[in-house]
Amino acid sequence: MSAVTGVALSVLCGVLVLGDRPGALAWLGIAVTVPALWFVSGGAAGAGKGAADGLLASAGVAVQYLALGQAGPGSGLRPVAAGRVAAVLVLLPDAARHARRLKLPPVRCVQALLIGAGAALGLVLYLLAAQRQLLAVAVVLASLYPALPVILGVALLHEWISRSQAMGLLGAGVATVLLTLG
Repeated sequence: MSAVTGVALSVLCGVLVLGDRPGALAWLGIAVTVPALWFVSGGAAGAGKGAADGLLASAGVAVQYLALGQAGPGSGLRPVAAGRVAAVLVLLPDAARHARRLKLPPVRCVQALLIGAGAALGLVLYLLAAQRQLLAVAVVLASLYPALPVILGVALLHEWISRSQAMGLLGAGVATVLLTLG
């Protein structure tokens, strides 16, 4: 839900507030992306559970994408660094209150750091993309991230995917081509 709503909010803001004008192929790619995200994420099962949390998360994702999209090329990586520092500062008080429950084995700490570094790399790549093309297009391409764990699960762990996830992966591929051409 957060991926679908986050992309919709970001595209609406890009078009209505920032004046983005995607071409016809890009609009078609955007239209294909929304159901593709829903299917690849398994959205049909348990869609009502946690809906408020999903909507809140999507607003946060949209704000982050829009804010990074406003950073000029001269800002370097400072916007991403500022966002990561802000996230730590927001989470720190709660982590301090529950420090005893948050103690992890060293291997889990390393895994958490690697995941955080991967997320930061994703934001850096999004920042660079948003500086080179319409924000609405960059946001939609970045929003296709739920397809990656499914692809990795199939390729590396030989997991089976549902028919709806297969349709979502196909849609994500089609959307990527349309957005690239548009």
